[in-house]
Amino acid sequence: MTLDATDAISPLGVLPPPGPTCIHLPLDVTPEGLARHAVGLANARGGTVLVGVDAVSGSARDAGELHPLMITHAIFELSGGRLTVNVQHHRLPGGARVLAVFVPHAPYVLAAPDGSVITWDGAHLVPVTPGESEPVADQDFTATVPPDASLADLDPAEVARLRGLGRRASAANLPDLDFLRELGLLIPSGGALRPTLAAILLAGTPAALRAHVPQSEVCFYHHQTTDVEFQFREDLLRPIPALLTRLAELIQARNRFTPVQVGLFRIEVWDQDEVVYREALLNALTHRDYTLRDAVHVHHFPDRLEIMNPGGLPGGITPGNILRHQPKRRNPLLAESLARLGLVERAGVGVDKMYSLMLRHGKEPPEYTTYPDSVTLALHSPGFDAEFVRFVARKQEDMQTLSLDVLIVLSLLAREGEATRAALARALQLPEDRTPRLLRGMEEHGLIRRAGVGRGIAYVLSDEVRGALGRPALPAIEAAPPALAATAAVVAPVAVPARPVPAPEPFQPAAPKVARAPRRPADISGPNTAEVRAIALALAREHGRVRNVDLRGACGITTQQAWRTLRRLVQDGLLRKLGTGTRDAAYELLS
Repeated sequence: MTLDATDAISPLGVLPPPGPTCIHLPLDVTPEGLARHAVGLANARGGTVLVGVDAVSGSARDAGELHPLMITHAIFELSGGRLTVNVQHHRLPGGARVLAVFVPHAPYVLAAPDGSVITWDGAHLVPVTPGESEPVADQDFTATVPPDASLADLDPAEVARLRGLGRRASAANLPDLDFLRELGLLIPSGGALRPTLAAILLAGTPAALRAHVPQSEVCFYHHQTTDVEFQFREDLLRPIPALLTRLAELIQARNRFTPVQVGLFRIEVWDQDEVVYREALLNALTHRDYTLRDAVHVHHFPDRLEIMNPGGLPGGITPGNILRHQPKRRNPLLAESLARLGLVERAGVGVDKMYSLMLRHGKEPPEYTTYPDSVTLALHSPGFDAEFVRFVARKQEDMQTLSLDVLIVLSLLAREGEATRAALARALQLPEDRTPRLLRGMEEHGLIRRAGVGRGIAYVLSDEVRGALGRPALPAIEAAPPALAATAAVVAPVAVPARPVPAPEPFQPAAPKVARAPRRPADISGPNTAEVRAIALALAREHGRVRNVDLRGACGITTQQAWRTLRRLVQDGLLRKLGTGTRDAAYELLS
């Protein structure tokens, strides 16, 4: 319940006593103290915080010294943007002024500025137990009905767009109001049909979006280089279907494709595949935290597309288990409506679809980076392995469709050359003891083979697959380039051990940033990952800089393998990138 001024202060200026819905604070309260009390009241039932009730009539100081905007901003900042309040001054009969802070009831439990979870019990701030906070945290914010929302908040053109999307739905032939009610977007409230926040997100007018969910804005940035500076920006506050259409126009305007010939057919491999980025954008708009006052940010770089999403991943999901974790919907009504309209999958296979398409097109899988209150998804496009695309396409022609797990293993081995069972388990997001069956099956089908024995065992692509990928036999390790022997000692200090799988959480992010390669047996040809790093550093030290083509020539690896190694050396602070693109860029040692 949210109180307005008439509820909090009577027309005669009589202050309500402190209690369950009213808190009295002295004039010298700190911004942090005020924010704590506002958060505690929001976690309880909402109400009013009165500041300056201790001011004496006729005193030189009262709450008039506190500017409402200053208080509003302080509470917004100290609550991490999760609590928006209304602040007004009120003059008492004696002339003194008090500040009334009207606090809404929070849709889910908020944390105080110091990270504690508290509530107002009518007299004191008290801790909130996990059992008390859990049911509130699970409420669906998009299913709420704004108090002043009406049918006028819905745009008929956007409702028609929804109807067009849901033509195959059973409700497609119903009148507009019945169609929206069938989707659960209109519900009786206050004696009339009113739209939920999900309805406004899907078909709201611009005015309704600004009034009820201004945080649904999406900010698009185009970068001509990999630098943080952008050359173009467009802020979009539109219903979700219209947002998807406009974002696709902006991305496609700067998108490029490369044709790959496979027999009589031609496959177009785009820098950013429309199915992939559309799925990524839908995930961001469907599962973001709409209680946060932040927008979704989409950055289009020459070598990647980044989608920055407020709210982080739903509880329990991490970058290391996102493929295996049971789907969790932060906004069930919005997600269910989009599923019934055919825009998202009920089964929660959107992430799997992104992984599969990117791997089939010879690229790296999506990369998730999480923060306490947000998540960033990066779709990299520095180039692709055309031979891998042809290999997968030929397998499909032979009615041997490769599963996502098989694609993950083949793609990792094609990029890295070799991998231990532990590294493959991390990429598959499975416990290591659940990988042998998959790996044995791939061995039996002639896709991979083991190399080495005992603790030094690793997996590599089979000779048949390497031949299909156009990978000639590489020189044996004894005949490695001179730079390898000269720099073998250099790489040891900079190699970082692969991260162990912690207990009890069995899933870890796919492939660590820098991993020490296992000891390579004598029958495996070509340098391993650690040795390629050493050669790259040696070339940069000897010639002042190293390029992708230089590393490929020295190590006999692919363009993508070389790019991946150089990118990791940049991330580790050992090299600095000069120029743009994959082929034109050069890398020099950091002093």
